[in-house]
Amino acid sequence: MSDARSAILARIAAALADVPEPVAIPRDYRRATPPETDLVERFAERVADYRATVHRATGATLAATIAQVLTERGIGMLVVPAGTPDGWLSANDVTRLGDDPPLSHRDLDAADAVITGCAVAIAETGTIVLDAGAAQGRRALSLLPDRHLCIVEADRIVGDVPEALARLDPRRPLTWISGPSATSDIELERVEGVHGPRVLDVVIVEA
Repeated sequence: MSDARSAILARIAAALADVPEPVAIPRDYRRATPPETDLVERFAERVADYRATVHRATGATLAATIAQVLTERGIGMLVVPAGTPDGWLSANDVTRLGDDPPLSHRDLDAADAVITGCAVAIAETGTIVLDAGAAQGRRALSLLPDRHLCIVEADRIVGDVPEALARLDPRRPLTWISGPSATSDIELERVEGVHGPRVLDVVIVEA
């Protein structure tokens, strides 16, 4: 540890020396989503609003749906994070790139797409949250390839952001995705693919 870092930490510790024990902070946030809301339909609607392409599947049709999306997108080289279920890719023959040892940024940029699951999805905002868990991988995997195919199981969809936060571990690296990466230039022209995938396909899997 550097001398400067040690000095800063020592000053912080001294400043907090007489601070009382932490008190519990209430987290009973107001919920925005009425209980009768169909969360799957609301999520699908919101995701589509962000110009993502929404697909629907069941457990029995998931592999075929994924294969169809990969074929339609012309995907030949697919990044596959650790923990991705074998069944997801059982109906296609794309070249799979694992991340062990870690792929270079050049390799990720050259890949056609990445497939991931998600930690949670938010119906009100159409947001997908990744936490680097199984079938998600490190953050770079979902940011560098040009296309992202995300599998969202219906039981991972919650109503609003407070509900999502209750499911997430704040100590994990969280990536919040609301549609394909997009920004606007000085003339307010929409530009896609600047800070992440240009194309986002979302497959919602219902029981």
